[in-house]
Amino acid sequence: MATVDKRKRVGRWYFGGIASAMAACCTHPLDLLKVHLQTHQGPKMGLLQMGVKVIKTDGVLGLYNGLSASVLRQLTYSMTRFAIYETVKKELIKDNRSMPVYEKIGLAAFAGACGGLVGTPADLINVRMQNDIKLAEAERRNYKHAIDGLYRVIRFEGPLKAFNGATMASSRAVCVTVGQLAGYDQVKHMLLATGFFEDNINLHLSSSVLAGMMATFLTQPLDVMKTRMMNAPPGHYKSIMSCAVDIAKAGPLGFFKGFVPAFVRLGPHTVLTFVFLEQIRQNFGVDAKH
Repeated sequence: MATVDKRKRVGRWYFGGIASAMAACCTHPLDLLKVHLQTHQGPKMGLLQMGVKVIKTDGVLGLYNGLSASVLRQLTYSMTRFAIYETVKKELIKDNRSMPVYEKIGLAAFAGACGGLVGTPADLINVRMQNDIKLAEAERRNYKHAIDGLYRVIRFEGPLKAFNGATMASSRAVCVTVGQLAGYDQVKHMLLATGFFEDNINLHLSSSVLAGMMATFLTQPLDVMKTRMMNAPPGHYKSIMSCAVDIAKAGPLGFFKGFVPAFVRLGPHTVLTFVFLEQIRQNFGVDAKH
């Protein structure tokens, strides 16, 4: 019986969503703390300080508030972007055709925009569930789980409310997906071409770390502007452009303030997603000859 080379197996369209959901289970506490820091009113707090505060208030399990919504988000947002990217990519590289960088970027941007739109409802529920414990008892929404949250939003606030913030979510998703999917693809290809790497865990780790850095680099300006606008007094910024101009006064590096903490949040999720994805592909994928 011929030995099957697992490295040549092809992933199925839904593998990316599953891998992202698995990664979300591992990195959810970081995502929760990010939301808490972004919505925090009062003295400035760091990531560790906020973590201690959450644990003191709600125990260790408090770090996993809204996990069901986080998983649902990945099963909608990430599954959509990975599915589009991988499906179209398979068609473009038929007959051993190489895919140029600009095609990868364009495809990733389109996939990200679609994923961002599809994932907006789950993202809304995710943020609400994570932030719920900060509210007074009377103000809490107390969603039982993500599906309950979606049902209640659509029923009591209307279907359009579920897509509140879709523009910003899609814009950010474009940047994240270009950095993660196109970045990972290109870096992996370049590292393999050097001859120093084989298609194994070392390659996957190296490529995903660099992809995480690229995704953080691309999304940080948007995140900085979003945070600045959220914390500004009402009417301080007339538009996102006026916010950008204000930040630019401090120089280009102003758009990358907090890069390291941002990478600490996005990096691990990116690395785990691609490590899980590659393992799922190699163990459960379809043999290339099929």
